[in-house]
Amino acid sequence: MQLVRDVEARSVEDTVQIQLTENQSKVIRDKYLKDAKSPEEWLRKVAHNIALAELLYEPSLRDAIFEGARHLIVRKDTDAGKEAEMILLHHGQHAYPERKANFKRFMKNLSALADRDPRVVRILKDTETKFYNLMASFEFLPNSPTLMNAGRELQQLSACYVLPVPDSIEGIFGAVKNQALIHKSGGGTGFSFGRIRPANDAVQSTMGIASGPISFMKIFDAATEQVKQGGTRRGANMAILPYWHPNIVDFITMKRQRGNTTLENFNISVGVDAVFMDAVKKEENISLRNPRTNDPVCTMPARELFELMVECAWECGDPGYVVLDRINNSGSNPTPALGQIEATNPCGEQPLLPNEPCNLGSINLQKFITACNGSSSIDWERLRDTVSNCIHFLDNVIDLNDYPVPEIEEMAKGNRRIGLGIMGWAETLVALHIPYDSEQAIKKAEEVMSFINKVALEASVHLAERRGLFPNWKDSIYDPESKHFRGEHVRLRNCARTTIAPTGTIAIAAGLQGSGIEPFFAIAYTRYNAKGLDALKAGLEPDEKDTFYEVNPQFKAIAEAGNYFGLSESELWKKINANHKSVRGIAEIPKDVQALFATAHDVALD
Repeated sequence: MQLVRDVEARSVEDTVQIQLTENQSKVIRDKYLKDAKSPEEWLRKVAHNIALAELLYEPSLRDAIFEGARHLIVRKDTDAGKEAEMILLHHGQHAYPERKANFKRFMKNLSALADRDPRVVRILKDTETKFYNLMASFEFLPNSPTLMNAGRELQQLSACYVLPVPDSIEGIFGAVKNQALIHKSGGGTGFSFGRIRPANDAVQSTMGIASGPISFMKIFDAATEQVKQGGTRRGANMAILPYWHPNIVDFITMKRQRGNTTLENFNISVGVDAVFMDAVKKEENISLRNPRTNDPVCTMPARELFELMVECAWECGDPGYVVLDRINNSGSNPTPALGQIEATNPCGEQPLLPNEPCNLGSINLQKFITACNGSSSIDWERLRDTVSNCIHFLDNVIDLNDYPVPEIEEMAKGNRRIGLGIMGWAETLVALHIPYDSEQAIKKAEEVMSFINKVALEASVHLAERRGLFPNWKDSIYDPESKHFRGEHVRLRNCARTTIAPTGTIAIAAGLQGSGIEPFFAIAYTRYNAKGLDALKAGLEPDEKDTFYEVNPQFKAIAEAGNYFGLSESELWKKINANHKSVRGIAEIPKDVQALFATAHDVALD
């Protein structure tokens, strides 16, 4: 595809050029630019903003940074008698406008220091340049809220949150309020509704009966519908209900009917565990119990419930299922002393404790392919440097995030959880001449993620040496004196470091067709954003700016070099379009080319 934009970077030394395809330009202009005049100005603003966190680790600047801004410095014992520190800006401030005004004073002080103090300019220069180059080269992009809000009014930088939902009217509607605050600034929310008593259970305060968790889910869904996220993102939620809840059958089937708009803004998943899966295998009954009393209500065949889940998932895509005991018995919950994980973010890749957020970012792995003498390989040393820089970037994000409620700020700064992953895996495999659905691809994936995990851990250890351990390190799985110790004594800055996110919008912004680790959706197709889909649903023609025409550039280059395999260009695209938008099975296309370009439709279930 033609390059339609080539913006030369200026004023920062050793910076890269920003080059955009037409579709990159569209999505960046639509989602991210806002008040910025160019992609260069936008990314420079993001880089400068995230680099400002460096100043928090300069003790001589503390007084100036917090002048007029209320804050609480909390110190916790960690390892070998050392303390970890977290600075809470929202502590003791219960009104949202009060918290917002206080955070603005803090950010204003940081920005003023960066503008007037020569020492600060020197501190920031290298970090700002490093962060800018990471993003301007599209070797790495943070999650969309960071790209949308860094350096702007909202300054809400996290993609995902999990909120607790207690079994009380005050608790439920408090969660609805917090959900709305998160959604309006571009975040997504996950919930476990397992604590809510079942429908028709007693309500002592009113001598009435309860309406059950599904009725309250609809309130969360309606609130989402009314809050347009930050002007650019639709609300997204995850609802999880444990398999033992008395209303589980209604939960599983509530989206089943075609055209049903129930919980349209939610993914839903059943929380399962080894006990349930074992009962499914052995065709045994399970007990459904009231979460208010923990008393059994009835029994039902586990396999019947599981088959119902499968049928509904086949018919409408919901529910999924989440294996909660496996999450809690692994490194996914590195701080079990703080509680059990009961829910994930909307996309499901990030298990989180109640009130825990996560800052995500993804490395564009395709950018690390080097070609020499007709063969391709991964540039491991450059990837190592990039992983370290990304961990640094995401750790900074934690300090500059304007958290919607105080409890979230405390959990975020106590655990310092981040999620670095990859995108462009399908493109990377093509460049390496490895079919997506091959054993070789699985081995390469293990090699790549083992490397990224190892380097991310090393980078977090290095940050801990400079900035301190994450404050909740004591009694975590890394603490050898804790009953939760898992055999690896590591002094880390971040309780968790990696994840694999779906990278919807940022993958398009990075010029990719393969999102996250997914196969290509199709080789040639038309993509619509949310506004375009709304137009189609209403029977209208989508606006051109909401329409993205995609042809896989790697396949197109091979086709052009091979004279379209003896067909005309239009004949080739017609054949692909009529073949589930896949190249597999088209006789004119060589078998080795067919093997490389697997689409989701081509990949076998096993």
